[in-house]
Amino acid sequence: MSRRIRRTPYTSCVEKSGISGFTVVNHTLLPKAFQHTTIEDYYHLRENVQIWDVGCQRQVQIKGPDSAFLVQKITPRDLRSMEVGECLYVPLINDDGKIINDPILLKIKDDHYWLSIADSDILLWVQGLATGLGLNVKIEEPDVSPLAIQGPYSEDLMVDIFGSKIKELNFFNFDYFEFDNTKQLIAKSGYSSQLGYEIYLNNSNLGEKLWNTICSFGKKYNLRPGAPNLIDRIEAGLLSFGNDMTSVNSPLECGFEKYCSLSSEIDYIGKDKLIKEKKLGSKLKLCGVAFAGEPQSACKIPWPVYSESVKIGEITSGIYNPALKVNTGIALLLKSYLDKVSEVKVEVLKNDFKEGIICSLPFSVSKNYELINQIRSKK
Repeated sequence: MSRRIRRTPYTSCVEKSGISGFTVVNHTLLPKAFQHTTIEDYYHLRENVQIWDVGCQRQVQIKGPDSAFLVQKITPRDLRSMEVGECLYVPLINDDGKIINDPILLKIKDDHYWLSIADSDILLWVQGLATGLGLNVKIEEPDVSPLAIQGPYSEDLMVDIFGSKIKELNFFNFDYFEFDNTKQLIAKSGYSSQLGYEIYLNNSNLGEKLWNTICSFGKKYNLRPGAPNLIDRIEAGLLSFGNDMTSVNSPLECGFEKYCSLSSEIDYIGKDKLIKEKKLGSKLKLCGVAFAGEPQSACKIPWPVYSESVKIGEITSGIYNPALKVNTGIALLLKSYLDKVSEVKVEVLKNDFKEGIICSLPFSVSKNYELINQIRSKK
């Protein structure tokens, strides 16, 4: 591979674990598949515990007297009440009010933050803003590489390794735990619908030892290496920047209204555009679609979505869900149609249309029981 594509502290361990496919996020390798099908991986994640190399989830470190000002400047989420030790999901927007990333923000100290970013060059964006605004901050990418432990037995495994203090962590909070005579930041979080943790390893030299230690303790919990699972992600309504939303979409279109303060008391880039959109209304809305037909794989994405003969949007991420027994997708649809229609048609192949139903996210049989049952019976 090109040297422009970076390895993680865990890549050598991943290569020994039966990896069958990588993708690239933040110029860094992300494992995508091991020697199991997506469906097998989905059930294993729901019933056991997995270890994920998510070292591609790079950190943008913002440190210095003006750090709080700069962090608030790049997100519409009101950060005034954020506490040290807390993690927050924060959409980042540009001056046109469009999403350019949706990281997790960690408040390390009052003058020290990490943005744990999705796939775009936010380091350069933040450095440019700091320079242009003349702020007293230092912006850099630290030697921090997350490793995720996900699944219903993740807490038991983490307690075995890091002690019972792990149980005191609240969801989307972090604390420090000892590993090999170092202090490591661990958050109760992860990119799945299951219980999980993310270890923000701050020393690359410890990558193999951390991976091997977890795998050794994890044997009794049937641990195996995995990756973010598409079936689980769609079912949980977890969005992917670059797939379900891009820099042409606003946070209001993507269901992030609760993360967008329009208060006059805070100021951020693109605020005037969000105020205007809120007043006029958004053109698109993100929602779920369940649709009939043979089980679909993700390779044919995107799928156009129609109301009668009018294309009203497309499914941006989709796959067959074996637990719900129906094809599921996350879609961006014209908001003007959503008040009028609940039934749609999905074009899975050219001129091959399947009946579909608009659903709320996350997907669940109980939440969308009648709708999903209705579509299951159709071919």
